[in-house]
Amino acid sequence: MTERSDAADPQAAGASCWLEMACQLDQIRPTTAAARSFLLERQVSHSDADACELALVEACNNAVQYTPPEKQGQPIHVQVLCRPERLELHVIDHSPGFDWPAEIELPSPEEEHGRGLFIIHSLMDDVAYLRSSTENRLVLGKRRVPSPAASASRIETTLGIEKGRQPSLSDLQQRLALTEQATATMAKELCFRSEALHAIFRCSSELGRGGDVGDFADRLLGDLLRIAEADWFLLRLVSNDRARLEVHNISHPDLNLEPLSILPTSDAGDADDAVASDEWWSVEKKAVVTRREAAFGVEAPLAEEDPLADAFPQSRGFVRPIFHGETLLGTLTVGRKSNGPSFSNEQIEVIHTFSEFLAIQIVNADLRQKQMDLQVTAHELEIARNIQESLLPKFFPAMPGYGLAGFCLSARHVGGDFYDAFEVARGKVLLVVADVMGKGIPAALFAATLHTLLRTMAEWTYQPAELLARMNRQMFEELSAVDMFITVQIVLVDTEERLLTVANAGHCPLLVVTKSGENRACAPEGLPLGILPRAIFGEARIPLDECSAALLYTDGLTEARNLHGEFFGQHRLEKWLQESAAQASSAYELSWKFMADLKSFETQVTAADDQTFLILSEEAQPAVEEGNQPPQGLGALSLGLSMSSNSRAG
Repeated sequence: MTERSDAADPQAAGASCWLEMACQLDQIRPTTAAARSFLLERQVSHSDADACELALVEACNNAVQYTPPEKQGQPIHVQVLCRPERLELHVIDHSPGFDWPAEIELPSPEEEHGRGLFIIHSLMDDVAYLRSSTENRLVLGKRRVPSPAASASRIETTLGIEKGRQPSLSDLQQRLALTEQATATMAKELCFRSEALHAIFRCSSELGRGGDVGDFADRLLGDLLRIAEADWFLLRLVSNDRARLEVHNISHPDLNLEPLSILPTSDAGDADDAVASDEWWSVEKKAVVTRREAAFGVEAPLAEEDPLADAFPQSRGFVRPIFHGETLLGTLTVGRKSNGPSFSNEQIEVIHTFSEFLAIQIVNADLRQKQMDLQVTAHELEIARNIQESLLPKFFPAMPGYGLAGFCLSARHVGGDFYDAFEVARGKVLLVVADVMGKGIPAALFAATLHTLLRTMAEWTYQPAELLARMNRQMFEELSAVDMFITVQIVLVDTEERLLTVANAGHCPLLVVTKSGENRACAPEGLPLGILPRAIFGEARIPLDECSAALLYTDGLTEARNLHGEFFGQHRLEKWLQESAAQASSAYELSWKFMADLKSFETQVTAADDQTFLILSEEAQPAVEEGNQPPQGLGALSLGLSMSSNSRAG
């Protein structure tokens, strides 16, 4: 490391130091330590010197890491400029450089990069990154807080005391007076900042105990008026449609200010052109459009049409736009009477601090509200799920020689699939499986409506085709209004006539395994409900004595995927039913086996669609007593699925 200082006198104002280091990580520490020593020799306070050293460490670390191997032979230069009111650090490297981010935020713990830039941004008052094809220059600026020794040196210079001359009594008296004045100023500033922090902490504590963000803003901004010696404030927040600024908090509650439109009123290209092109302009809107602080007062009077001109006449102050990242949250306007003094730098700085802190609390309040809304929605969805599950049959009707088992799993909390099985007349049982297009709440509502219509209309006619036609006429208007439809399959099991009557509304075919072990798919013609108002549905009949097993299901089964993206598919389903029907002794056993096989196929893949089926199977074992029938949800204990099942034989 080499060092060159442009000022031999440690007390000289405007001194600079030039440091050169090899492009190696082990050279960073001695280089930054030399820079810190140089600053301390120039009477820079220890806190400022420490901040500069830490920022330099991060800057040099970036410079070394971003330099490719072929350029690591070129040195990295560090220039330190020490002025009375400002410190500047220049880091010059020969790396390809990088794109300096517009917004620098603390990265998440999982991210490996970005913390150095965040530290630099936090420690320094301003940062500029100049990138070129040959070299890059990172300029770090910091306002200087005078150390006591530097203040004494400046006092001596101000009094004209020559170096080495013994000060006179008059000199000492003047020095004492200036020292007391400087001490009083520093004490006042310390008290000012302490009061600001106390107000922030107090309001935060009250908000943390469950306070409303509106009350919080009133208290915080009320403290701001007192601390900054302002006369009024106005906080506007962006409306939900992001078209207006609406009054959220105001120091004069009796004032009734209308919402302020922030939509552009001209076709001008950029913000400055838009400001100039308007016949009149609200200073609040100007701050939003230009994304910069906008001042008003004697030097920049408010337009006559500006709402602030009527509400707060003869005022001076400024409007600060409040952003969270690139998102506009609102504006904070703070003012005082025009005959009063302008805001000091310290007052402006504390107003900035309060506005940034307020922005954080507004965002947090919005997140808390969304979290509460999500919790309420989740609770309501859980209730809806329980209601929907209650619509599934808990026990199936008795059918001599045959048993039933059913299963329904929603991809979300609630879904559009459902099944039902109920007796419509002696020896006649109606089986239904339906699938409403889509998922979630809308599908669940139509599924509940269809369930109610089905139960009601089956009292008038239990012919499958006629039932579908009646339900279609009843639901067509509501379904077509929202561009939805429902596929349905109905099977009437007549144990006295020994017949299956099948009707289909655009649904998956009924799969039947005959007693000879053959597969048969049955899908009579019919459009889904909600397509045509006067749709006609066909019927097909299958002798019950030929049926060993029958499966009604939704497409969530055939469209189930495994980890490789492969579908379960129609062919696999037919083959499974054919092989399993010959082995299983009951519908209940078939349902358990199918759930296990389907789960094994999907492994860890979450179902993308609702999955529902209803199995009719020939059974030879003795009948199960009514009180011993398996209740709804029995399978959920083992497979973690929502299940309704029952088996009964005659």
